[in-house]
Amino acid sequence: MLSYAVRRLVAMVPVLLGIAFITFALVSFAPGDAIRLMLGSESVNVANVERLRRELGLDLPWYEQFWNYLGDLLRGDLGTSITSRQPVADQIFQRFPNTLVLTVASLVVALLIAVPLGVMAAANHNRPGDYLAMGFAMLGVAMPNFWLGLVLLIVFGLELRWLPIRGIGSLEEGLLDYLSHLVLPAVTLGTSLAAILTRLTRNTMLDVLEEDYVRTARAKGVRPRAVLFRHALRNAMLPLVTTAGMQFGALLGGAVIIETVFSWPGLGLLSINAIRQRDLPTMQGAVLVFAACFMVVTLFTDLLYAAINPRIRYG
Repeated sequence: MLSYAVRRLVAMVPVLLGIAFITFALVSFAPGDAIRLMLGSESVNVANVERLRRELGLDLPWYEQFWNYLGDLLRGDLGTSITSRQPVADQIFQRFPNTLVLTVASLVVALLIAVPLGVMAAANHNRPGDYLAMGFAMLGVAMPNFWLGLVLLIVFGLELRWLPIRGIGSLEEGLLDYLSHLVLPAVTLGTSLAAILTRLTRNTMLDVLEEDYVRTARAKGVRPRAVLFRHALRNAMLPLVTTAGMQFGALLGGAVIIETVFSWPGLGLLSINAIRQRDLPTMQGAVLVFAACFMVVTLFTDLLYAAINPRIRYG
C-alpha cells in the first residue's frame, strides 16, 4: 500500500508540470494588459508601464517567462501577485483553509442528506418514499448552484434574517457565529452533490438487497433494520465512497462560484478577483493548488476504498 501511494505521488509531478504549462499559456496569451489594470488607467505614463513590465519580467519572451516561472515553482515559489505585490503562496495559505472548510462541510451536508434518502428510497421501492427521494434528486440536479444560493440568501438571510448572508464568522465570537456563516454556503454547494449521491445510494442498495446473503439474513429472522443497515448499507458504501471522493474536485470547482455569491474569503474568491485584475501569478498558483488537491483526494479515495473492501490490494 505504501509503495503504491509513493508511486502515485511521484506520478503527480509531471501532471502538475503539464497543468502549469497549460495554465501559463492560457493566461499569458489572454487579451488585456495586467500592468495597465494594476496602474488603474489606460492613459498612464508609458515609461512607468515599461519600467514595471521589466521589473516583473513581463517584457521577456513567453518561453523565457515560463522557464523562470518553472524554476521558481520547483523551489516552492509561486511568484508574487501583480496587484497586491504579496507572495502568492502566502495569499493561498491564508485563503485555502477557508475553501477546505467549506468543501468538507458541503461534503458532510451531501452525505447527511443522501444516505438517509437513498436508504429510504430503496427500502420503499416504488412507494411514496421512493418517489419523494427521487423527486429531490431530480430537482437537486436541475437547480444551478448559484441560483439556489441566491434563493437561500434571500429567504433565510434577507427575509427571515435567520442566518448571515456574507463573509466568514469568527471563532473569537464563538463557534455558533462561525457555523452560522457556514450554513448557507455549505447547503448550497452540497445540495447538487446530495442529489447525485441519493440516486447512487438508492440504486446500489436495490442491487445489494437482491444478493443471496441478504436473503439469507432475512430468512434467518434478522430484523429488517439490521438487514438494511448492517448488511446492505455497508456493502453499498463502496461505490458511494468512490463517487464522493471523485466529486470532491467538483466541489472545489463549485466553491469558486459559491464563494463569490456569499463573499466567502476562500481560494475561489481569490481566483475570481485575480481573473478580473488579470493577476497572472495568482491565477496560476490557484489553479495548481486546485489541481494538486484533486489528485491528492483521488489518491486518498483509492486508499480508503481498499480499506473498506479488504479484497482490494494495490501491488
